[in-house]
Amino acid sequence: METVLSPQKVWKLPPLILHPFSDSSGPNKLLESSRASLMLQGLLPSGDFTPWELDQKLLDGRFCELRMLFYLGRDLGRWIEQCMEMVERDSGLKNSGIKQQSFATLLVEDPPDNVREKLRTWGVADYKAIFSRALGLNSIFNEVPERELLNLDFIRNYYRYADHLFACNQQMSPFTEIRCKNFHFDLFASGEYTRMLEREWKIEE
Repeated sequence: METVLSPQKVWKLPPLILHPFSDSSGPNKLLESSRASLMLQGLLPSGDFTPWELDQKLLDGRFCELRMLFYLGRDLGRWIEQCMEMVERDSGLKNSGIKQQSFATLLVEDPPDNVREKLRTWGVADYKAIFSRALGLNSIFNEVPERELLNLDFIRNYYRYADHLFACNQQMSPFTEIRCKNFHFDLFASGEYTRMLEREWKIEE
């Protein structure tokens, strides 16, 4: 990786828009999965649950996490594609060595302060792990796979696979490293962004 861009110039990237990706049962499954994990480790009393039942609750939650991260990764991937389209249209960036991995690194390692603050207000603490795993899963799946098609050990430990998938994808080819001091973008929930556009349209009318 190398950084060749002038530190004085700032590019405005497309906004990153995240859509809702959890069903109504998702939060309960995640909570039950976390409790089951603690019970299996002996950190909470297991009550009347058998080890098999606890493992099923753990797997239910892990698959729910996998689905949620996949849909998040789809939004992240769409944003990266939009950024690459901007690079192709900009004569100052087109031959700079900026690739999809450049924007993935920016998103995971060095997002702008306004994005970090927005994530904090949403209660997202470990955005690095969430974003990198979401992108990792999207590097091999075009759609969420049916649960029956996945090995149980993969579901149980999907996050480890996702970490390695992201690292592997980042190492596929050399790329120019970029920083938020040169590349700024905003973060919106889809509903929030829609309401903002509606307000702008009303003003223009």
